[in-house]
Amino acid sequence: MTTLTALQDIEAPAATAACRFCGAGLRETFVDLGMSPLCETYPADPNRGEMYYPLHVYVCGECFLVQLEEFERAEDIFSDYAYFSSYSDSWLRHAENYCAQMTTRLGLTDQSFVVEVASNDGYLLQYFVSRNIPVLGIEPAANVAEAAVKKGVPTLVKFFGAELAEGLAKEDRCADLVLGNNVLAQVPDLNDFVEGLKILLKPEGVLTLEFPHLSRLIEHNEFDTIYHEHFSYFSLLTTVRILEAHGLRVFDVEELQSHGGSLRVFACRAGATTHPVGPSVARIIAEEEASGLATLEGYRSFARQVKQTKLALLELLLQAVREGKSIAGYGAPGKSATLLHSCGIGRDLIEYTVDRSPYKQGRYLPGTHIPIYHPDRIRETKPDYIVILPWNLQREIMAQLQYVREWGGKFIVPIPKPAIF
Repeated sequence: MTTLTALQDIEAPAATAACRFCGAGLRETFVDLGMSPLCETYPADPNRGEMYYPLHVYVCGECFLVQLEEFERAEDIFSDYAYFSSYSDSWLRHAENYCAQMTTRLGLTDQSFVVEVASNDGYLLQYFVSRNIPVLGIEPAANVAEAAVKKGVPTLVKFFGAELAEGLAKEDRCADLVLGNNVLAQVPDLNDFVEGLKILLKPEGVLTLEFPHLSRLIEHNEFDTIYHEHFSYFSLLTTVRILEAHGLRVFDVEELQSHGGSLRVFACRAGATTHPVGPSVARIIAEEEASGLATLEGYRSFARQVKQTKLALLELLLQAVREGKSIAGYGAPGKSATLLHSCGIGRDLIEYTVDRSPYKQGRYLPGTHIPIYHPDRIRETKPDYIVILPWNLQREIMAQLQYVREWGGKFIVPIPKPAIF
């Protein structure tokens, strides 16, 4: 029999890794989604094997940064990338609206300078270029950067960090506006990256960062947005702490609908005098504290709700197959790798998927090797159900595929809970 004294002598499990921001040992599991390949690999040959890595997500007990361990170097993941932002019409509208808003709010002119970190295929900076506002894109994936250059967007093919920022600063190329959309999560060396952002800003310059909001990820059960290319997941509480550690001050926050619910954080150098703090910062932090994100207890229910959603989706697809229905997918987003692997879904349930990106057509989803076709395949095969894998774009996709009503086709949206439309 184990005595009480013996139980008290048992030590807590040793931390397997250190927090990438504060360095504390990681002991608390946020969710364990099993094993999965890198989500943006899209093999051309389905008969070749792939590397699988643990999707074990931790939350730091000191700063509450939610994070994965780094199994593959960012240089190996992002130097040749399959994601081109310009294939989403709604994302292009989002980018164009942002450019109009920032031009007015910050009074940007042909004498200003705008830098985007992880500028992808020029999807956003092209709108500043059309306004004759000087820009620079920084994008590590050469294949994606090439598309940006063709749009007239000057682009450095490099990984961003403090060293690159210092080089630009010495060339007198600090910016009035520095922006990073959905890049903060993809940075393994978080402190070096944020330090670089500070260096790149002019004394009164503005930094904007957009990223999926951890509160929405938990609330809406967005577990498929967890994959190896995303190293970290952010609340405003933790983001403020990270930026402050590098001499940056958050002065405004906007809540966005993109990517299932995101934040747009506005920051400046700590000593800037022209950017007073708005009420949204305290309001969102108070909401996060009320939902439990300032204590470990607030993170412990997520794994249970993920399990329920996985079971419900699997049961829905199994029932459709038992009834002799055909099922296809729409989209080949990175998040589909997590969704399909964690739920045990393969070609026996989803016969194929389609995607607008020519880069992905003719290839296969990682791991499951579900084939990817041109969207015309749906009209040709007339599936009974279409699973919308980029569920955050469900309205856009349903509008594009209105013709499936001709044969009674229906849509399945897997997140936050599986539903048929």
